[in-house]
Amino acid sequence: MILLKKSLLLTCFVPEKHYFCNMISSFSAQLEQWYHQFGRDLPWRGTSDPYLIMLSEFILQQTQICQGMDYYLRFAKRFPTAESLAKASEEEVMRLWQGLGYYSRARHLHAAAKQIAEAGTFRRDYSFVRALPGVGDYTAAAIMSFAFGEAYAVLDGNVQRVLARHFGITEPVDTTQGKKLLRALADEMLDRQHPALYNQAIMDFGACWCKPSAPLCDTCPLAGTCQALSMHIVDKLPVKSKRTAVRDRYLTYIYTRTQDGRTLLRRRGGGDIWQGLFEFPVIESADKLTSQQVDEFIHSSLVKANIKVKVELVASDVRHQLTHQRLHADFYLLTLPHALEDAKGIWVEETDLDRYALPRLLEKLLEKKG
Repeated sequence: MILLKKSLLLTCFVPEKHYFCNMISSFSAQLEQWYHQFGRDLPWRGTSDPYLIMLSEFILQQTQICQGMDYYLRFAKRFPTAESLAKASEEEVMRLWQGLGYYSRARHLHAAAKQIAEAGTFRRDYSFVRALPGVGDYTAAAIMSFAFGEAYAVLDGNVQRVLARHFGITEPVDTTQGKKLLRALADEMLDRQHPALYNQAIMDFGACWCKPSAPLCDTCPLAGTCQALSMHIVDKLPVKSKRTAVRDRYLTYIYTRTQDGRTLLRRRGGGDIWQGLFEFPVIESADKLTSQQVDEFIHSSLVKANIKVKVELVASDVRHQLTHQRLHADFYLLTLPHALEDAKGIWVEETDLDRYALPRLLEKLLEKKG
């Protein structure tokens, strides 16, 4: 449902009506004028290189700009072209991505670079771009408009919020109908003469002005035509029909080291968080484990030989928030006289740990260890 009057809706969605054309012109022109004054100065906006633009979009999926900026600069310096990234090992890519989270993005980015390198060029073709691993409708539209100046409207969370509020859309944005409605509206509002400028403007406006909470309505250039503001429902839009429940997971890590400075690492498999990253031996349980349970695990699964070991608790209930998961981690230090040949995993020098991609949670735990 849209909270515009029926007569206005009929007028708005008939392209030949002058009102519709004027509304597009006014809406896009005001956003672009705002952007010229308040738009963010970001490094990837100074290039039309489709690879670098794709790199920025991959990094900014599920990541705030303040966190992703340094990662973009490091990747762009180390891998300035798709060809250079394609030649890199997965271990190097994952290590450079370490701490950014959502590691499937790194694997998709790497795979996309390989496809581009195999094609010989980054084709100016939507079907080619959309078919790249990890590229969805939004990312494809961003690349096509920012790199090639093609008229494709972006529709991310910021754009959804601006459109839903300004046009009073109360249809849940996470339903099929809501998505279709917003997609049609985004396409209609697009400034086809300046798609890159318009897309950057509406995304920045949603991020900086029409924010999820405490939007700057008092200084909003669109306040005069904003349906949500006129009906006092800004804080109610956009509507979502469902929320994914957050589940708790309890992890007990055993940092297993030897007296001569080696530690045991294991690589995570697929089908769960942190696929392909390295970690220390871990127990996942339904609740927090007691020290006795940890000791039983160590002697049944890690140290089957009759040797003297030292176990100490380093950190307890260290919390790490993922999108739909809340992790609770305990961190134990297990010291052995020497490496065990039958241990599952690989023994590495502690001084070489920075060569292996570890989840951010383990970096936090290592900081506790000192």
